[in-house]
Amino acid sequence: MKTVLQRVNNAVHFEGSSTSSPVKVNIDGPASIGGEEKGVRPMELVLMALGSCSVFDLTTILQKQRQDIQDIKVEVEGDRREEIPNIFTKIHISFYLKGDIDEIKAQKAAELAVKKYCSVHDMLAAGGVDITYSIKIN
Repeated sequence: MKTVLQRVNNAVHFEGSSTSSPVKVNIDGPASIGGEEKGVRPMELVLMALGSCSVFDLTTILQKQRQDIQDIKVEVEGDRREEIPNIFTKIHISFYLKGDIDEIKAQKAAELAVKKYCSVHDMLAAGGVDITYSIKIN
């Protein structure tokens, strides 16, 4: 796996790409270092990576269980320590599911998705980040 970050402007706006996808991702820093709000910030990308890794597996597991998933939304919130580097200390993933979904199956699927199959979770947890999750079904 390989990614490339190409500078877009004379500040800190970069375009990220990968050899495995044609999609480009805009990444930018805060205004304090020249950011111009033209992309997501690196630590936001970490939260997005955790959320997407988890929800991909959750979706696959629920589909294999023949659950009727009409919609899924994921919110990921992280707390960072004050001292530099401002790493995450706690992260909470909230899964919002809509459809005819058995709650017990959804809880088990989330446990597997987050704690067994998500490699992003394992990397962050190995670094000492406390990661929790919750599920709400409508």
